[in-house]
This record gives sequence, structure tokens and C-alpha cells, in this order.
Amino acid sequence: MTKSPTTEDLYTAFGTGIWFRDLVGILVWLGIAVLTIYIPYLNESPLRIVFALPVVLFIPGYALIAALFPGNEEIDTLERTALSFGLSIAVVPLIGLALNYTPWGIRLDPIVISLVIFTVLMVFVAHYRRALLALEERFALPVRDWYTEAKTELFSEDQSSLDRALSYILIIAIVAAVITTVYVIVVPKEGEHFTEFYILGEEGMAADYPDRFATGTAQPVIIGVGNHEFRPVDYTIEVWGINQAWIAEENRSEIYSMGLLDQIPVSVAHNETSEVPYNFTVIDVTTNRIQFLLFMDAVPDDSVSGMERINASYRDLHLWVDVRPLYG
Repeated sequence: MTKSPTTEDLYTAFGTGIWFRDLVGILVWLGIAVLTIYIPYLNESPLRIVFALPVVLFIPGYALIAALFPGNEEIDTLERTALSFGLSIAVVPLIGLALNYTPWGIRLDPIVISLVIFTVLMVFVAHYRRALLALEERFALPVRDWYTEAKTELFSEDQSSLDRALSYILIIAIVAAVITTVYVIVVPKEGEHFTEFYILGEEGMAADYPDRFATGTAQPVIIGVGNHEFRPVDYTIEVWGINQAWIAEENRSEIYSMGLLDQIPVSVAHNETSEVPYNFTVIDVTTNRIQFLLFMDAVPDDSVSGMERINASYRDLHLWVDVRPLYG
């Protein structure tokens, strides 16, 4: 006969430090995950992925299932596990969608805070609902039963030496597979190494570039450098004023003059983008092309000029311009 819960039962569950192991484990894991997200050095280590990934893919759903099904007869462990993954994949995007309509938006801090609040709330609801049940009706992870069943299946007393050896090989293979999977997740293969190099107009848009102006007047642009080289890089941006013409008879272009307008050092960390507001000024009325060259690490010496210097750059951009005399 099941004992009805009383106020004393609830006080015992909440007031004397009696907690369910799986719920305590969730809170501990959640706390460690938050630390690995915000503590310097830890937030740049593989530990951040190891602890944060379950917080997105499993833990919110498990806490919700624990709150919905506090008993051990409602769903079995396999169903509970599958639903935990499924509900996590559903809950996390819904939280993100809700944040999208708030002043905080979808950013790291609001997402972390929302997931923590949701998970902790579900854990307390789950604890409260389990406390209302009699001891034999409460859900508990059958860790000891799993261990006993696995030991019986893998290392039964009537096993032959060959079966026992195969059991050890199976365990080693499973452990190796788990380690390999974790390694692939936390140490992903590097993708393509490249650098973004772009120019924007004064308003930060890919439009309204200065193309008709008078000599001696400052012309504003924004120069952007995005580092995806998987290491910090010291870049150098050179801005040149060029007088270039197309020779149709020979099907080629020729540079008649090339003057250095500026040289800008820019240091950018991996996976970061630096946008530099820049004003260039042209004093030579024959200039018809503004050339932007990006060099990575080293810059050629002054002996490299003309088209050779442009070809030696890591990235290059240009603007065709019409320069008029300031007076006249």
C-alpha cells in the first residue's frame, strides 16, 4: 500500500539535504559548463565544448522529462534518454526564438542565462514531484543494475577463455570509439585558411564609394580584414594611387605611374574581423585607380614595384576614380 505524502515528507526531501543523484549531476554539470564558458583559458580549451555541448543537446530535455515523468513506471530508461535528446533539440531553438523578440537578442549571455534558468527550474520541479511519490515509485537511474547486468553478460562464470578475451576486446573497442568521438568533437579538423579583404563606403555599405572628387580632398572608406588563418596575423595594408591605361592593340594594361599613399599595419586574431575607417587623399590629377594591397606577415622591399608588387600581395582591391583639379 502506497504511503500518502505529507508535509514532513516534503520537508525531509528539501530541508535535510536529500537529493536525487541524477538531478544533482545535472546541476553540477551545468555549473561546470558555465565556468568553462566564462573563465579565461578554460573558455578557449576543448573543455568548453565537452561540457557545453550536453547543455544544448541533452540536459534541458532530461530536466523537462524528469519534471513531467517523476515516477519509474511511466516510461523506461531508453525512452527517457531518447526523449531527452528530442526535447532538448526542440526546447533550445524555442528559447532562441523567444530571445529574438526581446531587447537582449540571440547572444551568448542571454542564451546561457535562459538555459540555466530553464534547466534549474525544471530540476526543482522534478525534485518536488519525485518527493511527492513514495520511495519505491520514484525514478532513479539504475546504475547498479546496469553494472550487474553488464558484468553478468560479459563476464559470466561459465565463460570460456576465448569468450572472456572477446569481452575485453569489446570493452576496449567501445572505450576507443568513445575517446575517438570526443577527440573529433573537441579537436575538429582545420578548415580552409583564408583572409577576407573588403572595402565599404562611408556608411558601412558596399555602395557609395568615392569615385569622382577633387585633388587634395579626403575621401572616406572602411577597409575590412577578416582573419580565418587559424592563427593571429600581422597584416599590412598599402594604398597606392595609380595611373593605368588599357592598350587595346596589345590587349594589355600598362601602369605609367604608381605612388604610395599610405601603409597601415593591422593585427587581427583568428576568427576576428577588423574594420579600419580610412581617408585617402590624391594630389596627382592623373591618378585613375586607387589600389589596396594586403600583405600577410612580410612586406616586399621597395625594389618590387608596379604589377609585380600587386601580384606579390596576398589580397588586392581597387577603385576606379576620376580625379579633377581642386581649382579649375
